[in-house]
Amino acid sequence: QVQLVESGGGLVQAGGSLRLSCAASGRTFSSYHMAWFRQAPGKEREFVAAISRSYGITKYADFVKGRFTISRDNAKNTVSLQMNSLKPEDTAVYYCAAKVSVTTFPSSDNYNYWGQGTQVTVSS
Repeated sequence: QVQLVESGGGLVQAGGSLRLSCAASGRTFSSYHMAWFRQAPGKEREFVAAISRSYGITKYADFVKGRFTISRDNAKNTVSLQMNSLKPEDTAVYYCAAKVSVTTFPSSDNYNYWGQGTQVTVSS
């Protein structure tokens, strides 16, 4: 089992940047595909980005391609989300997620470990 703790959220103006971090407990971090999801008020939670347990293979939602970058450091048990060119519609609670997998490529669903979330607010 893994425990996830997000940090780095906050208030930023449109066009600005934020970097979210997620610290994972446990000694098998490299066994997990990692992902970021978000949930805006009144909307369902949606996939943002994922990164494979090894090789650093990434997957992004279309609405963040070219603006957000997911990365991980298996030595430090951390995964990050660099968010650039932020828009007001990026305002949401951002969640870190993990799942054990033997596959090479990360997916956008079926994650079973979640952090508590961190608020990102983008003002216009």
